[in-house]
Amino acid sequence: MTVPRTGTQVTHVIDELGEWQRALRAQFPIITAHPELAYLDSAATAQKPQAVLDAAHAYLTTTNANAGRGTYPWANRTTSLVEQARDRVKRFLDDPAPERSAVHFTSGTTEGLRTVALDWLPRLLADGDEIVVPVADHEANIAPWLETQRDLARQGVHIRVRPMPYQRSSGDYDHIALGEPASGRPRFVAATHVHHVYGGDMNIHRIRRAVGPDAVICLDAAQSIGHLPVSVAELDVDFVVFSGHKAMALPGTGAVWARQARGPEFTPGGWSGSPNTVGIASLTTALDWLEAAGTDRIERWTVALAARLTEGLRHLETYEILGCQTSLAADSSVQRRLGIVTFRHHAIDSSDLGFILFSHGFMVRSDHHCQGSAGERTGSVRVSLHVHNTAEEIDRLLAVLATLG
Repeated sequence: MTVPRTGTQVTHVIDELGEWQRALRAQFPIITAHPELAYLDSAATAQKPQAVLDAAHAYLTTTNANAGRGTYPWANRTTSLVEQARDRVKRFLDDPAPERSAVHFTSGTTEGLRTVALDWLPRLLADGDEIVVPVADHEANIAPWLETQRDLARQGVHIRVRPMPYQRSSGDYDHIALGEPASGRPRFVAATHVHHVYGGDMNIHRIRRAVGPDAVICLDAAQSIGHLPVSVAELDVDFVVFSGHKAMALPGTGAVWARQARGPEFTPGGWSGSPNTVGIASLTTALDWLEAAGTDRIERWTVALAARLTEGLRHLETYEILGCQTSLAADSSVQRRLGIVTFRHHAIDSSDLGFILFSHGFMVRSDHHCQGSAGERTGSVRVSLHVHNTAEEIDRLLAVLATLG
């Protein structure tokens, strides 16, 4: 297959950042050890640069102890490490008021969202309040809020759940419908920063304008932290929840950042238990690595690769690309996909297509992607990119897809 000519801007980005990208790709041992394979599943979990692996090894071989449980040097260093990691998360998020905000470490986004839903949200809500739930996003950002509704109902507190309205043509939130006066003002809104299937920025600033200054907004940032700059100084949200393993840290690590400006103070309930100290150590190093690499450049690189992929796919009639249809061309002026491209073959089941692609060396995700009940009901193949991916991998993928008719 001859790949269609890529837009000038995309080609410019790939040429401009090529040397920078090659230097970063070389820092991923699992990637360089398997040059015959293309890892295209970073939305599920990100690969780890050598610096993160070294940090985990150094912690386990020099400092390993429990945090907040002992007074000997290893324990003291670990306690200090956890506290410094909280500060590191705040700096990475461009926190404008770190002295007031809070960071709570979790096992990942799912636990973080459930912590907000079950430990904090009931203290905010009263009988008759309304919350907004993004029913076409990831299940992890749907189920906890419905669980809270059921728990409160058993206590005689009845809250209304309004499904987040969507623009079907693009997969974006419909902020106009959300803000209609007849709908009233919700007390709490759960939202997603970057959609895990459609790959679009969900324009949270529009959500804030639609729901007004008093509503609490909880942001699922699983697909944005580590992939693009995220500034809570610019995003007027109250919670940012993310997974460390999608941001190049070890699995079993995540965080909840709380602004502490609307509603009661965020304090997770119950006994906290032992934190994942090695995971937290890896998260600090991962954030250092990402900041040094430049999340702005990572975003430019992955957006360019995604545009190269959609540009090629739109010329293959046997494929359907999910999400906004006006942003497929590489020279589109419409917001492009942030490193996530999801598609279907009209005749080949997505699971079968995933197996076929792996036989050619491509590791993709092929299923329903944990999307909620209002989302896609037919399986699809998701390609999700990061800084170690190359334009050559995209071209090889397009060549294989073209042979499948």
